[in-house]
Amino acid sequence: MKGFAYLRNVATLRLDRETCIGCGMCAEVCPHQVFAVAGEKAGIVDRDACIECGACALNCPVRAISVDAGVGCASAMINEFLERLMPGSKKGGGCC
Repeated sequence: MKGFAYLRNVATLRLDRETCIGCGMCAEVCPHQVFAVAGEKAGIVDRDACIECGACALNCPVRAISVDAGVGCASAMINEFLERLMPGSKKGGGCC
């Protein structure tokens, strides 16, 4: 989702590049393109786009990713629902 941002500089997302095997699962399952694989390792390309859904950590076969899942995902889902309900209106919260 291009241009999306949850809250600036607060995502709990962490990637241990030494543990990473470059499988690309994080990039494949991330709904906001937070990850990219280059040079046989994953990297975080846009930490502020992370909604802390936890899909990356749950799908990492070597547990190189950690994130406190929950709050960001719920906020993003609620804001997306409200945007669909009332297109063009700005909502409170940290999204967009």
